[in-house]
Amino acid sequence: MRPALAKQARIALAPGEAQEGWRWVAEETAIAFVYDGVTHAVMMATPADLRDFALGFSLADGVIEQAKDIAEIEIVDRGDLGCELRIRLDPHCAMRHDRRRRHMAGPVGCGLCGIESLTEVARAAPRIDATLHLDADTLAGAMEDLAQAQRMNRRARALHAAGFWSLRDGLVAVREDVGRHNALDKLHGALVRDGIPGADGVVLLTSRVSVDMVQKVARLGAPILVAISAPTALAVRTAEACGMTLVALARGHECEVFTHGHRMLRGTVMPSSRLTVDGPQSFA
Repeated sequence: MRPALAKQARIALAPGEAQEGWRWVAEETAIAFVYDGVTHAVMMATPADLRDFALGFSLADGVIEQAKDIAEIEIVDRGDLGCELRIRLDPHCAMRHDRRRRHMAGPVGCGLCGIESLTEVARAAPRIDATLHLDADTLAGAMEDLAQAQRMNRRARALHAAGFWSLRDGLVAVREDVGRHNALDKLHGALVRDGIPGADGVVLLTSRVSVDMVQKVARLGAPILVAISAPTALAVRTAEACGMTLVALARGHECEVFTHGHRMLRGTVMPSSRLTVDGPQSFA
């Protein structure tokens, strides 16, 4: 697998001085999702955690309904062209996907790839009924854990992150990518692969919240979505309709709750994280 970060020469300018040197920059690579020999979508993404990406994107985009619908994933490096995720579907799933593909209008980008019609943009998100209660201080600690766990972004300063936090285990998974949708899809794939139920925790994002991000989190089944930036109006309406608690502008100990605030309480105890954030770092 190709590296996710690269060293880039640069000149640092400051008042009265110019210094030559280098810095880490994030790689951005074309990633093609190829199902049974047919390209479904091409995303620009960071070439890391690609198996999680293949699984999470396939689930979020409705190509598959469960992990076992995928029979095999092969990652093929095409050099300067990018990477192909060659995904072989279970025969029954392949038939369903082929029928859907015949009616597709074509990929449209930015998290809504592969939709069949405009009606799918406003499709109802799965209903969330999970009971989970947190307080603002607990969420502040969770977001701080997420920031500390962004190993690649600490070097490149150009990657979004999506994390999953639970009351029992703290921060259990983090995925980074130059694209916010990609990071969330990778997280979805990682949780499904590890058998971690979405209903047991909170999804944390370092981005704004658009409607497709809410839809992806609803497919995962997480009852609470927390983001560092603001939501769109449609994202708020969608979260309200599906029963999701949407918390945004979560910075430090301040945040704004937009929907289903009944899950926000006081006095929740912060667990220690299961993730090690200061250990060896590898970006290959």
